[in-house]
Amino acid sequence: MRITRGTAIFFLAFGVWSWIIWITFAKNLWASDQSWAADGSVTGYFIVHAVLTVVSFVLGTIIGVIGWRALRASRATRSKEQSSADA
Repeated sequence: MRITRGTAIFFLAFGVWSWIIWITFAKNLWASDQSWAADGSVTGYFIVHAVLTVVSFVLGTIIGVIGWRALRASRATRSKEQSSADA
């Protein structure tokens, strides 16, 4: 499968953006009063949002890695094309 350079950059940017957003969300979740019961235990709100955060980290990482690999592959392809055109 070929991924265009623009799509690769989009995937990579999405992965980075996902990490920035979800790290901020995780910090806010930890500090939220809704996350903790009166006895100090976690609430259902915390559990649901923590699972959402972990899944988003995983998906963001996967999409970012796909973008990074596709970008590297497009660079290698362009280098090969330029070297064969110069020859």
